[in-house]
Amino acid sequence: MISPSGTAAILDSLLGELVAALELPASLASALQVQGSGSLASCFPVSDLATAVIGVAGLATADLLAERGPAVPVEVDRHLAAAWFKTTLRPLGWELPGVWDPVTGDYRTRDGWLRLHANAPHHRERALAVLGCTNSHDAVARAMADWPGEALETAIVAAGGCAAKLRTQADWQAHQQGQAVRADPLIAQEWTAADTALDWQPDPQRPLQGIRVLDLTRILAGPIATRLLAGLGAEVLRIDPPGWDEPAQAPEVTLGKRCARLDLGRPADRQRFAALLAEADILVHGYRADALERLGYGGAQRRALNPGLIDVSLCAYGWSGPWALRRGFDSLVQMSCGIAAAGSEWRQAEQPVPLPVQALDHATGYLMAAAAIRGLARRQREGRALTARLSLARTAWLLTERPGACGGPAYHGPEEGDYRKEQEPTAWGSALRLRAPLRIGGVELQWRRPATRLGSATADWSR
Repeated sequence: MISPSGTAAILDSLLGELVAALELPASLASALQVQGSGSLASCFPVSDLATAVIGVAGLATADLLAERGPAVPVEVDRHLAAAWFKTTLRPLGWELPGVWDPVTGDYRTRDGWLRLHANAPHHRERALAVLGCTNSHDAVARAMADWPGEALETAIVAAGGCAAKLRTQADWQAHQQGQAVRADPLIAQEWTAADTALDWQPDPQRPLQGIRVLDLTRILAGPIATRLLAGLGAEVLRIDPPGWDEPAQAPEVTLGKRCARLDLGRPADRQRFAALLAEADILVHGYRADALERLGYGGAQRRALNPGLIDVSLCAYGWSGPWALRRGFDSLVQMSCGIAAAGSEWRQAEQPVPLPVQALDHATGYLMAAAAIRGLARRQREGRALTARLSLARTAWLLTERPGACGGPAYHGPEEGDYRKEQEPTAWGSALRLRAPLRIGGVELQWRRPATRLGSATADWSR
């Protein structure tokens, strides 16, 4: 790997682990060239992580293309990689809604800190019911002050809400769930006979053109994975239930996709979903571990419908241990696994200090995409189908076992020249989008559909 950064050792270490986790040829790492500089301010090497995960997705694509010709170089811009871990869109004449619900945040409890995640209305209402207070930040703060942190976390989670007590890294390492997560592979992979022939070859200009991706993901890792697959040329169809919306995130993550709705409680919609699943090459899903099973689409059922399916799934807290089915988001996992506590100590702050970006979401999303691309390559070459499982908590281990702030100059945000010159006609208005941080064989990612609203398309593959 060629890198101008002073953090080459950390980057090499990360990249080596990712290449091994994906079972890519070790020699591929030398094909990665890193341009640019700058590091996000953190006590963990976040910019190195961003560069490595985007880079390994590019290496997986280069490996896929290797069947068609000589090895192609892969380039990652470190500066742009950090930018893509934040926000890629600059609206022109309109504004993005705020990301956080007013009640979402960090609160003092009787014995520490607890983070409440209340962006989804049903999560907010269940937490407020436990607290017995009105829907306001001040009322929640008063109610939480009387609770022990662990008891409140347990009560909110049991009621169907989302919360996480602040724990140190030592606490997490000793915790039963932390130990279960550490024992899991970074990318758990199972291979079965695909039992199907695929009349498809990757295109060097649009490597995934002709590949169908069924997207059952929500905020934020899964949509990032499918956004990358769309940029590589895949046809991505996102399916959401009626009524679900992500107003702050949709302009960011629906780039390149078609977005439809299905109600899997209706027989006609179930029939349509089964047909889409049977025709998909890749399924990416990020619901809780038992959600599709409860709907009648468990792993065995999915495999029966589509023996050649590349099935990539995500959860928050890992696939084993007592928290395997726990609801979670990036900011909550940062609280649980010691990241926010380490940030507080690093900054000498009284309150929790998270990472400067939602790095667990972003990093896991790129790893999901890399796993899907790797699955395509092996299906082509060996006739095997992949089931892959990842989690935010396991990605957190990848980062936290390499403590130490990134070296080099600080990253201060995107610059004028970082944006594409052409405007993107999103469904909300015109905007500028950051240039892609990844080039494969000299080809930059391309998204041929602008960002769009959820539910704006029909639930079928475009022709």
